[in-house]
Amino acid sequence: MPLSNVKSNVVQSIRQHTVASLQAAATKLGHHFLYANLAKAQSKQDVLDTIAEQFTFPAHFGKNYDALYDCMTDPLYKSGSQPGFVVVLEHIPANAKFDKEAREQLIDIFRDAADYWHDRKIPFRCFFSYAVARVADGSPATEEGAEPMPTDKIVDVSPLALRMSSPFNAGYWLANAA
Repeated sequence: MPLSNVKSNVVQSIRQHTVASLQAAATKLGHHFLYANLAKAQSKQDVLDTIAEQFTFPAHFGKNYDALYDCMTDPLYKSGSQPGFVVVLEHIPANAKFDKEAREQLIDIFRDAADYWHDRKIPFRCFFSYAVARVADGSPATEEGAEPMPTDKIVDVSPLALRMSSPFNAGYWLANAA
């Protein structure tokens, strides 16, 4: 059973999953698959514009967090029976224009949506990954005078690299310590 080891209403890092495996699982389960690649987004407005475009939100989408929550919940519920959702937000920006607080607010919207669907007994699984902004020469992108972010040292933000970099993955570190 696809995603059998993942709670039915959860927002979590993509970790061991790939976008292709999540899409295949959604198809097999008969769930809606919503995907947004945010790699080119730099600001909150870019993130909202990209999500609206890639999720094919209606033209009246207000492009703020309240409108994002609204589009992910009530209108879908009122449009008829829903089988479930698998949502992927790939490469959420991690830069000065979309800082930790903005990322947490975005993820909270999807947590709230997961709670909304949980109350209606409809599966809603959201997976996400973070990106690191880089300039053309490969160096970290920071604004003049801005404090560099700790993630500026990360080059590979693939799910495998994120999984390997987890301090909780002791098996990886112990196996490769020699």
